[in-house]
Amino acid sequence: MSTTPVADEVAVSPLRNTIIDAADRLYYARGIQAVGMDELRAAAGVSLKRLYAEFPGKEEIVLAVMRRRHDLWTAGIGAAVDEADSPRERLLAIYDYLSGWFSEDSFRGCGFINAFGEMGSVSPAVAAITREHKASFQAFVAGLAADAGADPELAPQLSILAEGAQTTAAITGTPEAATQARRAAEILIDAATAARH
Repeated sequence: MSTTPVADEVAVSPLRNTIIDAADRLYYARGIQAVGMDELRAAAGVSLKRLYAEFPGKEEIVLAVMRRRHDLWTAGIGAAVDEADSPRERLLAIYDYLSGWFSEDSFRGCGFINAFGEMGSVSPAVAAITREHKASFQAFVAGLAADAGADPELAPQLSILAEGAQTTAAITGTPEAATQARRAAEILIDAATAARH
């Protein structure tokens, strides 16, 4: 999977990792705005002074969490796709990965969509990293679609299916959206590959 600036970050110290882990758990479970720095400090087990020494402000912590989520998404979906046997199955593996993720008790939707909804209008950096993450996924799907010999229009269609499934699953609290999106993807893939042959 291609990397974008969203994934670029210097080596992370154990203390920064501890803070990012705590922030990710709290932000994802309850929302960014609902979690104050004092609560984060307590969850990470560090002093407020140390927290601010590592991260001068909340936005920097949010961006670090988003970079971590990008890396986890990239690795997870990449591994799922790599296990598939054919170009068609590699595209469909996206939705199999989503199904597993949606079935986790901790699933609360896409962290990027959530962060954009909370902060995208007031934080250009959060808006930018969200756009970079989504563009990276579209580029990844475009590569898979090209490998399958599909019409180039297939990639954005499959990406929208995946994004819509994430939002739907978060709202309904059930994983069925991944199965429905996979079925729709099969129809789109077959139509797009037949049109090229």
